[in-house]
Amino acid sequence: MGGAVSAGEDNDELIDNLKEAQYIRTELVEQAFRAIDRADYYLEEFKDNAYKDLAWKHGNIHLSAPCIYSEVMEALDLQPGLSFLNLGSGTGYLSSMVGLILGPFGVNHGVELHSDVIEYAKQKLDFFIKTSDSFDKFEFCEPSFVTGNCLEISPDCTQYDRVYCGAGVQKEHEDYMKNLLKVGGILVMPLEEKPNHADSGKSRLVHLPPVAVRSLQDLARIAIRGTIKKIIHQETMNKNGNGLKNPPRFKRRRVRRRRMETIVFLDKEVFASRISNPSDDNNNSEDIEDERQEEEETKPSELKPDPPVNFLREKVLSLPLPDPLKYYLLYYREK
Repeated sequence: MGGAVSAGEDNDELIDNLKEAQYIRTELVEQAFRAIDRADYYLEEFKDNAYKDLAWKHGNIHLSAPCIYSEVMEALDLQPGLSFLNLGSGTGYLSSMVGLILGPFGVNHGVELHSDVIEYAKQKLDFFIKTSDSFDKFEFCEPSFVTGNCLEISPDCTQYDRVYCGAGVQKEHEDYMKNLLKVGGILVMPLEEKPNHADSGKSRLVHLPPVAVRSLQDLARIAIRGTIKKIIHQETMNKNGNGLKNPPRFKRRRVRRRRMETIVFLDKEVFASRISNPSDDNNNSEDIEDERQEEEETKPSELKPDPPVNFLREKVLSLPLPDPLKYYLLYYREK
């Protein structure tokens, strides 16, 4: 499925197209989609297709179309602090976007049938945490993945506020899926009417990760990072007055001199002659040179904008703290 919107040149353009087509409708979902580059979850040789609204599958690795993920994210009505279960978590792309909304006090679990896909998801999660500047703009609920059949979850597992199942669910399993949900929760899944009698192999109960309680050290890190973000926001407000960005620079309006032609009508004959000032040619050359210089001055800034500054990282690194503590506050990130 997919193909509902045009392909984008990059991740932001893909999100713009999804917004225009009303697949992305809320700010929280938009922020999550922009924070994680879809191409990062593709194998290198397939990245040219990352910004098309199409599903992708290679072996056991699978990504749904962007329009599907955006509809799912909107339907889940995610809020900070909720618990989320992703049945068929795959590459972890959806779980990571959900984690950006759930925040540090949410619960983010995934069940995936294939162990090689679990390993792939963990690699992509580690890459996002260690290299993406977007990570520092959020407080993240890191997903935990377990291997197993989502139809064989232990009956003593906890229930969740939000549950998503990406695979088709037969009518006979509808109540099973509902039992994974807390009262008042939301379940999103494709319900199929045709029964599936395929044998899943050797049965083994799937034990979901326990709902972990954060350590005091981790809570301190969350609080410190939150305080620094507030300080940065206040400093930005004070610097820019009402918080608006600096006004854009307007280009100087240029008036170019043009050569004038005079058309003379005499009886039935038409004579055309050009009346020009001796300095016209020189002035025109100067105008062209001025225009060329101005374009050269403005072109680099338009084509190569300055990379965004990670103010949180800069502020942490400037603090009078031991280096190991600074690195801990930055989650030992490489970038």
